[in-house]
Amino acid sequence: QVQLVESGGGLVQAGGSLSLSCAASGRTFSSYAMGWFRQAPGKEREFVATIGWSSSSTYYSNSVKGRFTISRDNAKNTVYLQMNSLKPEDTAIYYCAARNGGRYSSAIYDYDYWGQGTQVTVSS
Repeated sequence: QVQLVESGGGLVQAGGSLSLSCAASGRTFSSYAMGWFRQAPGKEREFVATIGWSSSSTYYSNSVKGRFTISRDNAKNTVYLQMNSLKPEDTAIYYCAARNGGRYSSAIYDYDYWGQGTQVTVSS
């Protein structure tokens, strides 16, 4: 069982930056692939970024590629999402998720554990 707690959301102006963190419980964090997803009002939850267990493999949605960076610190049981050049369309609740097995994935159904989410609002 893994519990995930996101933090770092907030209100920022367009063009600004935010850094999200996701702290995981449990001693096997390094064996999980991690992902960030987001859900805007009235829309389905969508993939943002994912990272494999060793940090050597990352993958991003086209909408955030070049602006967002996912990273992890296995010693701290934490995954991060650095978000730069934010746009109003990035406004959403951001969720982190953990996937058994360590291989990264962009598919929502591949993830076994989810956090409660943190709100990110980008004003124009």
